[in-house]
Parts: sequence; C-alpha cells; structure tokens
Amino acid sequence: MTGPLWQPSAARIAAANLTAFMAKLKEDWGFEGQDYAAVHDFSCREIEQFNLSLWDYAGIVAETRGEVVLADPDKMPGARFFPEARLNFAENLLRRRGPDDALVFWGEDKVKRRLSWDELHDRVARLSQALAAMGVGEGDRVAGFMPNMPETVIAMLATAALGGVWTSCSPDFGVRGVLDRFGQTRPKVLFCPDGYHYNGKSHDSLGRVAEFLKALPSVEQVIVVGYLSETPDVSGIAQEWAQGWAQERAQERTKARRFDEVLAAQEGGEIAFRRVPFNSPLYIMYSSGTTGKPKCIVHGVGGTLLQHVKEFLLNCDVKPGDRVFYFTTCGWMMWNWLMSGLAAQATLLLYDGSPFHPDWRLLFDYLSQERCTLFGTSAKYIDALKKSGADPQAEYDLPALRTLTSTGSPLVAEGFDFVYRHVKADLCLSSIAGGTDIIGCFMGGNPIGPVWRGEIQARVLGMAVEVFDDDGRPVRGQKGELVCTRPFPSMPIRFWDDPDGARYRAAYFERYPGVWCHGDFVALTEHDGIVVYGRSDATLNPGGVRIGTAEIYRQVEKLPEIAEALVIGQDWEGDVRVVLFVRPAAGIALDEDLVKKIKTEIRNGCTPRHVPAKVIEVADIPRTKSGKIVELAVRNVVHGRPVKNHEALANPEALEHYRDLEELAR
Repeated sequence: MTGPLWQPSAARIAAANLTAFMAKLKEDWGFEGQDYAAVHDFSCREIEQFNLSLWDYAGIVAETRGEVVLADPDKMPGARFFPEARLNFAENLLRRRGPDDALVFWGEDKVKRRLSWDELHDRVARLSQALAAMGVGEGDRVAGFMPNMPETVIAMLATAALGGVWTSCSPDFGVRGVLDRFGQTRPKVLFCPDGYHYNGKSHDSLGRVAEFLKALPSVEQVIVVGYLSETPDVSGIAQEWAQGWAQERAQERTKARRFDEVLAAQEGGEIAFRRVPFNSPLYIMYSSGTTGKPKCIVHGVGGTLLQHVKEFLLNCDVKPGDRVFYFTTCGWMMWNWLMSGLAAQATLLLYDGSPFHPDWRLLFDYLSQERCTLFGTSAKYIDALKKSGADPQAEYDLPALRTLTSTGSPLVAEGFDFVYRHVKADLCLSSIAGGTDIIGCFMGGNPIGPVWRGEIQARVLGMAVEVFDDDGRPVRGQKGELVCTRPFPSMPIRFWDDPDGARYRAAYFERYPGVWCHGDFVALTEHDGIVVYGRSDATLNPGGVRIGTAEIYRQVEKLPEIAEALVIGQDWEGDVRVVLFVRPAAGIALDEDLVKKIKTEIRNGCTPRHVPAKVIEVADIPRTKSGKIVELAVRNVVHGRPVKNHEALANPEALEHYRDLEELAR
C-alpha cells in the first residue's frame, strides 16, 4: 500500500482539540504553524511557552502557578517544572459534578455497576475523611492490592486529596511479589478485595493478604472491599494478621474493616483538598522486576497531571463527555494513565477479568452498549483477537468509537490491517509507547494526521524525542536508541530509597550524559512516525549486527499456525545465534515443513541474518503480569543464569520449558 490507511476528515480536523490549541498558541505567542510537525517543533523548542498554554487550555486548578515555568532547564536530571505551583491532583480530577456517569464497571459477565460524578465525589469525600482520621497525611503511602473497580478509583482519589501517595498492584500477585513492592515503600493503609473473578472463576484474596501482612509492619489499617460478597467477613484476616506480631503490639495492628462500613461512618460533603507543591509525590510505580527487586519509581503530582492532560486532550482528542476504556490491571501504568481521563471530564469504563470470557464478544458488547469513544488495549490482545477469527465489524456498529490505542508491545503491520478491516474503518488507530518510567508516552497519536501501516503516528507533544546511533548522533531512517534531549514534566522525581539519585541517573542518563536514554530500539520514518523494533537490552547481535526482536515477531505473527513466539540470542561458538521459540496454534505441530515456512517468512520479510538458527516448540511463553513477554528471563535460563524474581511473572512455571534443552547444546 502506497498511501495511508486512514486520514481524518476536514470536519474531524476542524473539531479536534489540537486545532483549537494551535489557535491558542497563535493568540498567546504568535505561532504560525498549520500541522502537527510544526506544533511538535514549537512544543520542544519553546518548552515554557508551550506548557503555559497547556496549563491554561487544560484549566488546571491550583492555589498558585507561580512565576517560574522551568527551573534549571539545562539539567537532566534536575530540571523542575512549576517549582512555585501548589495544587491537588484529585481536585483536578473531580471538577465535574452532576448525575452523568463518571465510572462504569463490568466485572466479566458477573457484575455491572455505575457511579455518577456526584456519587463519586461523595464517596471520595467520605473516604478521605476516614483516611484522615486514620492518620493519613501528606507523603504517607496508601496501597491497593486491588482489581480495576470503582473502589480502587475512590481509594486513589481519597489518598491524593490528602496529599498522600498511592501505590498499587493487582490481586493476582503472589505473596513474594507483593512484598518485593510494598515491602520497599512501606504503606500505612492497605486496600484489598475479598477476591476477584477471572475467566469465569472466583479467586480468594484474603488468604494471601493475611500472609503478606505479617511481613508488612508499616500497615496499620486494612480496608476490605466486597467483590465476591457484599458483606465480606474480615474477622479471619484480623486474627491471622495478629499472629504475626508480638502480643504487646497485636491490638494496634488488627484493624481490618469493610469498605462500605468505613464510608457509612463519615458525613461526606465537600472535600478538603490539600494543595501541595507541584513536585510532591503522587504515585509510586514499580518496574517489572524480572532481573531483581522492582525499581520503585516516584512520580509527582503536577508532572503526572500535566503529562496526562496533554496526552488525553491533544494526542488522543478526548473531550468532556467522552467515554474512555482501557483494558488494564492496577499493576500496569495504564491504570494510572486511565485515571487522568477524569481530568478531561470523560467517563471511565472500567473492566476487570479476562477479555475473552465467555468469548471475545463480551468486551465489544461493553464498548457498544456504553458508547465507548476511545478503546485502549494491548497489541497482544489485537493479535489474539485476530487469531481467534473474530470479526467485530460484522456484528457491531460502534458509531461512537473514534480512537483505538494500542500499547504494551509494538503493534505489527498486520495488526493495523486487522483493525481497519475487522473493527472499524473510520478510526484513528494510535499505537502508543512510553512506559512506567515516565507514566506516559514518548510516542502516540496525532488526531489531525494520517495513520501509516505499522507506524506509530508521531512523537508526543513536548517530548524532544530523537534516535541516536552508537556514537550519540541523531539519525533518521535507521535504527538506533530512543532518547529524549529536553526535560519533560513526567520525569520521575526520584527513585524510592535512592537518596543521592545514583540509581536514577544510572537507569536513564549513564549512556548519554544529560540525555534520557529509554532503552527502546527504534527508527524515525519518512512520515515523521516511529517504528519500534524492541527493547535495546533484548536486541540480538548475530555477527555484530543489531536486530530488534519485534522485526522477527512481525513475520512470525503473520502465520496462523503460530499462536505466539519468543526470540533470544544464544551465545554460541564466540558469536550469537538467533533462537526462536514458538507455541503452535491448537492442533498444530512444529514439523520440518512448518520450520521451513517460518524461516522463509522471516528471510523474505527481513534479511538472511534474521533467520533463526534454531526453531523450537514450547508449551508456553513466559510473560509479566501486564502481558509482556520476557526475553531476558528466558535468555538467562538458557545460559544457566539465575532468574532473580519469578514473582514478577504471570506464569513463572513456563520458564522450565527452556531449561537444559538438548536442541541448544548442538
């Protein structure tokens, strides 16, 4: 195909938030640009002017903005946005009031609920009063071991209203995985459910909660949300918890209460929002932790808010009254990103459980019935939908849907084709990429520009993204390291327990001093879009030539015989050889003919250097709890090195399929 897959209509461009924002830039600063490239250039060149206009356009609520927009602009790390500003995150997310939906929730096919903006405000008011009575204040950590449900949103907002710090993971984490995270950040209050639903089955949570609480001495209060039952029994968890403490401390550490009882005991009313400095902590996020204990990444109140409203309003074109869905758990940064949709005055469509229970139609029933305008998901989901034979466009009209965002891993070109042929033809397909490290995106959507097959549309506004070669020189049209050369608001304010910032600097600024190096292997295209070839640390180097793993996945995923694949580089005879592991589709065996077909597809679609030396069938592919495959963990197993943190994986038992394989010894 020589042209774009999709282009916005003139009416759509005229109605876009970005078009209105460019008019504001013209009024504010005399900006004369007419397209995305021009406004992106302005946003990176005139950082202070851009962010001043963004603040006003988004209607940020603050006690004061201050006179300084960017202090120490030449320091990376060290630059600080709006150092004199004082604001509250929750206040900015709860500006809207009234009877319209703020939250809609589906728990698979078992639970359906909705909360209006007034009801959400009332519950946050009550819970913030309760948390304040428990001693939660500015800087205190509150943790959620929670599904993606309304009570989790309420708990986060109530914490933020008090100036507290929210941190979360999903309730499918094991005891060790929870302790590796919350054990470092030492929360004062813990929210947890009595259980959760997945794939049609109910799973208890309280047994694991009682176990890990014994190793979390910081927790003083536990609040249990009824999900499997409206009135969960919390007495058992209190008794087991007490057994983990010396007798003289047991009484102060056995306070477990039901969420509904906590709310009912408070009067509600207006919320006493505590306004804090712009760079105060808001969230603690965790890296995947597949190579050791997770990094605890602290993100700030103002930086998170400003980054997210920019992405929602300008890069995703979300408007008041829109209805935004993202398939995510509370252990993935996309949950935190989704929350900020409230600041755009959009309704959040929450979902918890399997996206394929009882079949693929359940999510599309949800999108259709709730008139979803932005559907966010993962590239893995789109691939699974394609391989399931689903054809949503044949069964669903989806007239409200304007944007589909995809992240988690690179969306292959065939994924773009599937969306336009089988989901909806008139749709801005925005493959996006960034990460937990920045709680946002380096690359994302452009609602006033075309979508090209296999490409992320654009660099996000305000993100001075470049591609560097090994010598630190910017390149275009060739693969290199994704870097950001100018400060941006959602840079982490620090790592937890990293007082001199040494680990923070080593993580992002060691390779190119003064420049953020993200660890993605990418290329800028002729359309000013981006193609992601995989993580730099998983890049293959046969014969000294760098190959991105996503290049191989793009070819393998075309084959209906293959359900999924994982590729690594194996050290072999003084070089590196490419090894491809595949999980065949149901009823398919990996025989010589299929191996030949795989190699031919890779050779024709890439180069002879990409062709794997070995193609090996495996029963399962290990992945993190957010669905990302873990090439590094498999590479460590293959080379006989330890995998330091099995708890970071959704299916750690899958690693055993890769240990001591005879095929890799010859």
